Order: sequence, then C-alpha cells, then structure tokens
Amino acid sequence: MSHADSPVLQPTRLGDLQLKNRIVMAPLTRSRSSTEGVPPDYAADYYAQRASAGLIISEATNISPQGVGYAYTPGIWSEAQVASWSRITETVHRNGGVIFLQLWHTGRISHPDVQPGGQLPVSASAIAPKGQAFTESGMKDHVTPRALETDEIPGIVEDYRRAATNARRAGFDGVEVHSANNYLLEQFVRDSTNRRTDRYGGSIENRLRFPLEAVRAVIDAWGGPQRVGIRLSPATTQPGETPLDSTTHATYGAYVDALSGLGLLYIHTIEGVTQQTRDVPEGVDFADLRRRFSGAYMSNNQLTLDLAAAELAEGKADLFSFGRPFIANPDLVHRLAIGGPLADAPKPTWYGGDFHGYSDWPGMEGLVAVQR
Repeated sequence: MSHADSPVLQPTRLGDLQLKNRIVMAPLTRSRSSTEGVPPDYAADYYAQRASAGLIISEATNISPQGVGYAYTPGIWSEAQVASWSRITETVHRNGGVIFLQLWHTGRISHPDVQPGGQLPVSASAIAPKGQAFTESGMKDHVTPRALETDEIPGIVEDYRRAATNARRAGFDGVEVHSANNYLLEQFVRDSTNRRTDRYGGSIENRLRFPLEAVRAVIDAWGGPQRVGIRLSPATTQPGETPLDSTTHATYGAYVDALSGLGLLYIHTIEGVTQQTRDVPEGVDFADLRRRFSGAYMSNNQLTLDLAAAELAEGKADLFSFGRPFIANPDLVHRLAIGGPLADAPKPTWYGGDFHGYSDWPGMEGLVAVQR
C-alpha cells in the first residue's frame, strides 16, 4: 500500500532550511572511527546513502578527548577529524541531504581506558554509574568518576564552543547539543547525579547553569540559534538509576523555558527509554514541554509512519526521528512511501567493524547510488 501522500513525507521548512520531508535520521553510534576519532572514508557513503531523510543528525561526536566514553567514536577537535567530516558533508550535500552534527561529552559514562592518560572520567559529582563501558579491549565496568572542580567548567564550555566552530568549518548545516541519555550535561541537570554545593548544584537554576552556558557558547560560535538544536531525555532511566530527579517535570520545564528563550531551532525528545519502551513515567509531561517551546518539536523512539502521522495531525510534534530502521534501510523514506518491507540489522553489526553491515546495505532496488 502506498503512503507517499502521507503529510509526514511532504516537504517542510525547519527555520530557514527546506527539508524534503519530516523524517529525521536519528544519531546512531556505530563505532567505526579510528582510535584517533577520525571517521573512515566509507562513512561518506553511509551518510550519503541516507540523504533522502529530511534531516540527518550525525552519530554522537566527542567535543574533546575528555568527552570520549566509547572506543572508536568520532571527534570534532582535531584537524584530521574536521577534514574527514568535511568529505562526509560534501558527499551528503551532493546527494541532496541536510546534515547536523551532534555534540557529545559522555562525562561519567566512560572509562579510564578511553580517557587521556588513563585518567578518571569526570562528572557533576563522584557517583558511579551502573553498567559497562565499551573499550578497545572489550566491555569493562564503569568506575566512580571525578567531580569537576568549579574552575574547570568554563574550559568545557569552551570545548563546546570550539566543537561548534569546527562543525561549521566542516560544512555541517547545523549542530545538535547532546543533553540526553545521562551524559555530561544531563548529569548536571538531574539531582540524582548532581550533588554539588557550588553554583552548579542545588537549585534547579544552578543545575541548569552549566548546560545553558554550553548551549550559549554553541549559539555564539554559530552566530545565532537558527541552526542549533538540542536532544533531551526527561524519561530515560539510563544507565539504570531511579528516581531520575526529585522534580522531573519542574526541572525539565525550566530547562525548556530557558532553551525557548534562547531561540533554539528545535528540541529533540526521546519519548520513553531508547531501545526499551515508549512508556512515560509519572511526572513527565511531553505535551507540556512541547507547548512551552517556541521552536520545532522533534519526537523519537520506536516510531512508525502511522504513529508519526497521528502525532503530526494532533499537533504533538513537527519532525520525527528514526534510528535503528536507518541501519539496514538506507532508502527508509522510499520504503515508508511505498509501504515496503523493512530489513532488520543483526545487533552484532551495530557497533564496530568495517563497512560490512554499515555502508553495504542495499536499497529495495539494489545498493543506493552515491554521487561523489
């Protein structure tokens, strides 16, 4: 059955950008970069093959060596990284795509094995996360991080500024600040992970101070908020802690109010817990967050075309990001339009390896051609 006339698949505008449709390729960590955080040459094919999405958001990209939490993930602090990303953005643009870079600092979701000089990861407070880190020698238990000193935080804000500057140099159309999934910025936002007693801890205003400083630095580096979005996850339980925050909706309501006041292009919300559920815990009201934000609202997590169309019709969201379906379906938009079957990528192909299971997935009519 054809779904080509679905309003989700029609052209739309996002700020001053013209998008081919409302389908967004969500950030997908694939761990194909070098040990120096340089994306491989075949990453240009991978992204260009998926350029039929209205918007591509890159895999999470480390703003600094300290920001690294997983082996083989890309960065945006070195000239070699900028050069590689430039080849990727050029190829995406040649294939008619629009691409943003997601800016990432993992904070405590890391391990000394992936930190410069084997140092401890940093966080808002010295609270160990549950789970394990992916290192070059395999999975290892997370450790107790080091709480950042007050006078270290402005340096990380500058790392965000430099990363945004480098993303612009690399030809990205915009950037998305990663403030979700319990990485560094969200570690400051939540009172379950922020036990600080300085001006970056305690009250909601204080806990939001550093994340908002980082966002302002990114806006400043880009010359305005018109190409800056942010990802939020008010409902996530990653990496396993509950309760998440003693006043979750008050905290995120204040955060969204501030982001709206800054004029951000969009907020990208994970509705539920990534890879787990769309269930929303008590104390989180996505509809209210959507009402409070003046820009575009992007929903995410286990979406289908029908669900996206229903959310659009009900005014719940403007854009819809799909993650895992893009792994094995480079022509996902085409498949959605014709009601075609979706291929399913085996989990062993998600992380690590080479171009196999990455840029060699065929479209419904064979390997998707890339204009170089």
